[in-house]
Amino acid sequence: MTTHPPLHPALRPGALQHLQLANRYVVAPMSRASATDDGIPTEAMARYYAGFATGGFGLIIAEGAYTDLCHAQAYGNQPGLCTDAQEAGWQGVTDAVHRAGGRIILQLIHAGAVSQAVDVPHAPSAVRPTGKMLDGYGPNRGPYGTPRELSGQDIHDIKAGFVQAAVRAQSAGFDGVEVHCANGYLLDQFLTPETNLRDAPYGGSVENRIRLTAEIITDIRAATGGHFLTGVRVSQAKATQPDYFWHGGLEDAERIFTAVAEAGAGFIHLASETKGYAYHSSTPGGENLCHFARVTTGLPVIANGGLQDPDLARDVLNRGEADFLAIGKAAMNNPDLPDRIARGRPVETFTYDLFSHGVSIEGQAKWQAVRSRITAVGA
Repeated sequence: MTTHPPLHPALRPGALQHLQLANRYVVAPMSRASATDDGIPTEAMARYYAGFATGGFGLIIAEGAYTDLCHAQAYGNQPGLCTDAQEAGWQGVTDAVHRAGGRIILQLIHAGAVSQAVDVPHAPSAVRPTGKMLDGYGPNRGPYGTPRELSGQDIHDIKAGFVQAAVRAQSAGFDGVEVHCANGYLLDQFLTPETNLRDAPYGGSVENRIRLTAEIITDIRAATGGHFLTGVRVSQAKATQPDYFWHGGLEDAERIFTAVAEAGAGFIHLASETKGYAYHSSTPGGENLCHFARVTTGLPVIANGGLQDPDLARDVLNRGEADFLAIGKAAMNNPDLPDRIARGRPVETFTYDLFSHGVSIEGQAKWQAVRSRITAVGA
């Protein structure tokens, strides 16, 4: 009699509100800088995202699309969702993913102070970001500049930008959107007291600092209807501050999670990719924030950070810390990761050599072609 190993818990079906998913594996949003100069998604992007669906991922979260043509763009060749042409480009992506049997939502982003694509970035306060601009994401280099402080009208326009992008995403065939309040971008800049020196209504207390994100979620839900999934991504770490933690620990977390849940978020995605799941899915005191978000709000939680490791993934799910697992860099060279887990095949280790020909999808294809030639010669 043939015996089979028990099904990995990440391969069991699940749901985000009404959205039924084949398993618990999610492709995390990753900046690929592969759109045209004017932010239009390409056929190469459609093939790239469809490849994850073919490889078995239950859900794909597409890379952050900027939400207005003024100050939201983060870097060169970033896709946007502000024009008819950009919407049509994304329609090609969603069509390809759905033909492959997948589900896809779109992350919506405003870069704020860390934009590498606008002349004068706008931010909650005129605070220069720490760290340096990211290599490979456009011609700008060196330290960030000091941004201009947003006016009340600017904030109104930012909210409108997120809403119009969400409406366009729905029209383009996405199954939902994710509001990006993580990793040091604009909405996270509002949440962070060091970069938000404002008074009420959007500065001061934690409740005020998360208010803009909550209002955006509420406005998107009102504009798109209850059957369109709207989630949120939050993080402790920033791209330029990998050791940043929320100062108030669980007290801050409770206010943040409660605010986005009451606003109508359909899920909470806690990003922990900078130093791994154990490091940034917990407070400095060791309390697990993914589990805390689940029990505090009752919402499904997407965990992140090294969860391509089958043993870690199993533990996170079996301990009830999260409902879904977002896979970032490891998904790039393992687009078939769920199928690998199902078949008991090893997961390839991610290497930064993948970016040796650039951070774009085309750069990855060149790297893979070179590696294939080397392997063939060695054989």
